[in-house]
Amino acid sequence: MSKTILITGVSTGLGRAVARRALAAGHRVAGTVRTEQHAADFRALDPERARAFVLDLTEADRIEPTVREAEAELGPIDVLVANAGYGLEGTFEESSMAELRRQFEVNVFGTVATIKAVLPGMRERRDGQIFVITSMGGHTTFPGLAFYEGSKHALEGITDTLAQEVTQFGVRVTAVAPGAFKTDWAGRSLVRAPRGIADYDALFDPIRTRRQALAGQGIGDPDRAGDAILSLLDEENPPVHLLLGSDALRLVTAGRQRVQDDFDAWQDLTLSTDSVDGGVTVA
Repeated sequence: MSKTILITGVSTGLGRAVARRALAAGHRVAGTVRTEQHAADFRALDPERARAFVLDLTEADRIEPTVREAEAELGPIDVLVANAGYGLEGTFEESSMAELRRQFEVNVFGTVATIKAVLPGMRERRDGQIFVITSMGGHTTFPGLAFYEGSKHALEGITDTLAQEVTQFGVRVTAVAPGAFKTDWAGRSLVRAPRGIADYDALFDPIRTRRQALAGQGIGDPDRAGDAILSLLDEENPPVHLLLGSDALRLVTAGRQRVQDDFDAWQDLTLSTDSVDGGVTVA
């Protein structure tokens, strides 16, 4: 059955791939872009079923009107793919508070505002599906990506909670965490904070150099990722958390094991803080 799908960030990368695959499958796609040229390029993919809307997720007051405009042209939004975002690379100490605020403004606040714009209609219709594109960095961490991974950890927590709240209304929610794909995320789309503290050179310079060299060379195929996401449209109970890519599975598994190792090693100290006269647990 043909659906109306809203995808944020369809100019390049994973968003573009999901949009292409959705159009090829016969769906109607409303895509957000940053420029009029990108809008024209996207509409050219399918003049009948592709609609483009210029939107900057930092312009919070424009998000809901844009969603309403998309619905006026294509009908109620059946599926949201909240994909738009960007990466910020830099050591914690060398990255500014202004960069942190913008990272969360786009990746978290803009994404949440978009979900809020489509959710009431889905709840009222008792049907809908929301995909939030996070990152393997929303489950584990790597040096030099503290602010970016913080934003993705935030999205993972928000999405998990949202899924528990709206399943009763027939709204299905999935946080999709890709590994490294053949996109420009680590190239043109990655903002790099300037370096200035020599103490971090030995740790961070090789990491930055490697990321630059491997930009666009990830193991993941964006078209296959698009197909994987769209395959969940037919699932009555899709996963709340989905990893994409063998590297994501390997690195997230290792990262979660490090956390579990800490829990296990310090279990006695954890348990020592319970009140001696008992009490009530939250669940």
